[in-house]
Amino acid sequence: MRRALRLGVTLACLGTMLLALATLFAPTLLGYKRYVITGGSMTGTIPKGSVIYSKLAPVEALRVGDVITFVPPEMDAPVTHRITAIEPDERGNLVFTTKGDYNPSEDPWSLRFVDPVQARYAFHIPYLGYALAYLAVRQVRMLLIGLPAVVIALSMLVSLWREAGRELEQAEGRRDGAVGQGPLPSDALPEAALHDVAPPARRDPFAGASDAELSTLRGWW
Repeated sequence: MRRALRLGVTLACLGTMLLALATLFAPTLLGYKRYVITGGSMTGTIPKGSVIYSKLAPVEALRVGDVITFVPPEMDAPVTHRITAIEPDERGNLVFTTKGDYNPSEDPWSLRFVDPVQARYAFHIPYLGYALAYLAVRQVRMLLIGLPAVVIALSMLVSLWREAGRELEQAEGRRDGAVGQGPLPSDALPEAALHDVAPPARRDPFAGASDAELSTLRGWW
């Protein structure tokens, strides 16, 4: 039971680590860009604290209704809003109007993209941004990464310790059994060995007696 519990804990820790790594890095490897939603302007569609994944799309391929991530004019932080209108200017360049789904009015700026591609929203994971924000704290990051590793290492050490104890007990049992056996009884010997054993020699009671003593002894017969 304990072994199964340790195995379950180890597998759970490994699964958590693999899931976290897959969530963070797999979309990036597939060509997605990751953004954290820190405001509530897209509430109802994308909750605050979500992580969105976007793919670069040609500006000419953008359509009304697409959600894009961009840096507004005279601002430094990116914004994720929905395209509500696309109109060409007097030079034929596309001008985009955007709006947050939760905002009552459209954004005050008009967008003219310089780059030929733009990040277009694909999907999001709700509230994952809060976890990433906590991971930015060094102590939390060390705890989340180090704790599963410590649990796995301790589980392996306990298993090795108990396995070594069982082997030692088995070795001591075999040694004690060999010492306690003693000599084999005669009925355990092979039949050939029993025939080869010489019978004990009989002692002559008259050996060493003088003639006079023998005469005296014969008088008792």
